[in-house]
Amino acid sequence: MSAAIRLKRFGTKKRPYYRIVVMDRRSARDGKTIEELGYYHPIEAEDKQVHFNADRTRIWVDNGAIVSDTVRNILNKHHFSL
Repeated sequence: MSAAIRLKRFGTKKRPYYRIVVMDRRSARDGKTIEELGYYHPIEAEDKQVHFNADRTRIWVDNGAIVSDTVRNILNKHHFSL
């Protein structure tokens, strides 16, 4: 199984929010997750948009989890280097 760190969509039409999760790469976007690492609210104020567990994210990346481009951009924007 190859794991991926990516976004899982929640919310309503035109009011999305996302959870940053670890999933099997082959599963559907809103499928079963292995672990939830944080959340991303694009509509909130800048300081409340992103919250994630940096320690657990680092562990997953070190163990070979593939980070999606969108999640990589979000984490880099908030000073978490991969």
